[in-house]
Amino acid sequence: MSNKIFKYNVNLVPLRIENQEQNAFRDKLNNIPYLLYQVENLATGEIIAINKPGGKRNFGKLSRDDFMVFIFNPDEQSLWLISHSEISDDIAGKYNYDSKQALALIKGLYYVCFGDEPEEVICRLHLQNTVGIPVETILKVYKWIWGQEDCNYPTKKGRWLSMNALLDRFNINTKDFR
Repeated sequence: MSNKIFKYNVNLVPLRIENQEQNAFRDKLNNIPYLLYQVENLATGEIIAINKPGGKRNFGKLSRDDFMVFIFNPDEQSLWLISHSEISDDIAGKYNYDSKQALALIKGLYYVCFGDEPEEVICRLHLQNTVGIPVETILKVYKWIWGQEDCNYPTKKGRWLSMNALLDRFNINTKDFR
C-alpha cells in the first residue's frame, strides 16, 4: 500500500488537453491557469486567495490540510505569497512613521488572532492607513495565514507563534490592550 494516498473531498475542474509532441504538450501544460479560492476582497481591488493543498510536506508526505495564502492583483495578474517578515517589517515602518497607529494595528491583529473579523476590528478600533501595506490587507491576509498555521500545527501554538513574535518584536504586553 502506498503511503502517498490520503482521503479528502476533492472539487474537480474538467481539463482536456490532447497529447502532442513534447514541446507543444509542455507549452499547453505550462499555460494551465492557477486554480485558487477567492476568500476576501480588498478595497484596493486585490483579492486574498488560497489554494489547497499548498504543497507542504511533513516527514516526506504531502500535508493534506495545508494551503497557501496569496494576494492576487487582477489588474497585473500577479500573485504575492506574502511572508511574516514582510508584514513584520512593514509594521516596523508604520511604527517609525506613526507609533500610535502601528500599535493600534498590532492590537487589531491581536483581536483577529482571537477570532474577530478584520472588518469589525477596523471599524471598532478606527484603524487608519499610514505608510506601506494597507491595514485591511494585513488583517485579512493574517486571518488566513493564521488559519493555515492552525491547520499545519494543530497540536502546537499555530497562529500564536507568529502573533507572539509580533508582540515580542514591538515589546508589547497584552495587558496593554485592556
